[in-house]
Amino acid sequence: MDGPSLHTKAGHYDHHCRWLAAILILGSALVRLVYLGWDCPLDLAPDEAHYWDWSRHLDWSYYSKGPGVAWLIRLSCELFGNLSVMLTGNEMPAVRLPAIICGSLLLTSLFVLTVQVSGRPRLALLVVAVALTTPTLSAGSTLMTIDSPYSCCWGWALVFGYRAVFRQSRLAWWAAGVLVGLGILFKYTMVLWLPSLGLFLLATPQYRPLLGSRGFWNLTALAALSAVPIVIWNASHDWVTFHHVSGLAGLRQDEPRVHWLGPLVLVAVQCALWLVFWFIVWVRAMVRYAPWRQPAPALGYLWWMSAPMFGVFFAFGFKTGGGEPNWPATAYISGIVLAVLWLVDDLREARGWYRRSALAGLTAACVIGVLLTLLVHGSAWIDPLLAPLAGPVTPEQPFPLRRLDPTLRLRGWRTLAAEVDRIRAKLREQNIEPVLAATGWSMPGLLGFYCDGHPTAYSLGAALGDRRSQYDFWRPNPISDSEQFVGRTFVIVTHGAFAPLNAFDSVKSYRVIHVENGQPVAGWVVTVCHGYRGFGPQADPAKIRHY
Repeated sequence: MDGPSLHTKAGHYDHHCRWLAAILILGSALVRLVYLGWDCPLDLAPDEAHYWDWSRHLDWSYYSKGPGVAWLIRLSCELFGNLSVMLTGNEMPAVRLPAIICGSLLLTSLFVLTVQVSGRPRLALLVVAVALTTPTLSAGSTLMTIDSPYSCCWGWALVFGYRAVFRQSRLAWWAAGVLVGLGILFKYTMVLWLPSLGLFLLATPQYRPLLGSRGFWNLTALAALSAVPIVIWNASHDWVTFHHVSGLAGLRQDEPRVHWLGPLVLVAVQCALWLVFWFIVWVRAMVRYAPWRQPAPALGYLWWMSAPMFGVFFAFGFKTGGGEPNWPATAYISGIVLAVLWLVDDLREARGWYRRSALAGLTAACVIGVLLTLLVHGSAWIDPLLAPLAGPVTPEQPFPLRRLDPTLRLRGWRTLAAEVDRIRAKLREQNIEPVLAATGWSMPGLLGFYCDGHPTAYSLGAALGDRRSQYDFWRPNPISDSEQFVGRTFVIVTHGAFAPLNAFDSVKSYRVIHVENGQPVAGWVVTVCHGYRGFGPQADPAKIRHY
């Protein structure tokens, strides 16, 4: 009686774990939906608005990324844009809805992957719970950047890759290939999924023959197909994406400098992002389950789908100075499963002060993670407490609070748009239809999104020393087609003073300040420029090699 009874009891617990995981995943998605639809304090980030602007110009590919993010935002806005406007007054929830969906799907993939590898639904539930306490994954489930769908594709590619390798499922090879291909359309680093799998197969003798199997090459061929639209677009656009990516990687010949501390910077930033505790646990797990220790093949699979991704960006740190914090993000998808597995087993065997210290670290990491997540989503209530620490407002530091609260960069855009709309309306009273522009690539999307009527906003960055951007390829534009804009009046938004380089007959500037709780937290300069003359042939983006 004991055997069947215990087995039935374990199955009962496992069933409850699946339901609890579903409740956590769906509950967190519902909370985020309510957050976006109920007076969300965070305006779109520059990247989000930039991708929304792409979605108004659907294409095979774009300057810095594949077409996936633009098409996904467009689909969401087509399906839910009107409802979003009715509920909130703008399409912000519709733009961010795919991030919520992708975040929930990523959590689901973590649960499924953990069950596949360990056969322990209770461990999988713990992985989902831990993931929900990490600010990095939580932010990716709210803000609609390329990382949300890209991470989702990586997570489910891991699930189907596991089925293909360990369960010899032919369909899983095809599914993994489709997911890797889709991921590449969102972010090019998805390509690293393929060599990571190849290295695992190469390093695992019993699965090494799969390198020559039809399934593996079907996966590779399907993933490669995703490059077709990207190559087609780049072939007619000066291969600008390849120049841009090589610049980010520090591989251009005009950037020979080596950043000797770059890898250390990368490690320090990743350590901070993962609240120190989880980064240390991940490192310990990577050492414990390293291939030279001959772990079980399933654990080796998780290791190889994590370590190469981190290793690539660690090595490139010498050229990138450490790169962007989110670059190695997908290293932690299989990595978090390994980390939680190692931690649970380590705590089971630990005794005395070590066990107490580990439990205290775990508790602190979870509590701090939840608090930071709440602060990121609603920091307005704590800003008055931070104001004395930030220091006084000075000409050198007009917005001191921004040093302590990075979410302020996502606030105030509606205030700016209202002032720009007021200026545009005043000009229309004089029978002048102004051209809306900004001095870099990050702001036109925000102006187009929040100003009345979603006007087209241009970037003048190519004429003012900024790098090239997608705006240089949409025609007509004031830089490449200046003759079509000569004599027009421009309303130009900048973060600081604007020097028009004799491109206009006259200019007049206005200062716009966004204030919260009596503190100035954001500011812009809006300049009305009459009589456009053009910036001259030297400003032609086609002649600029700054990517």
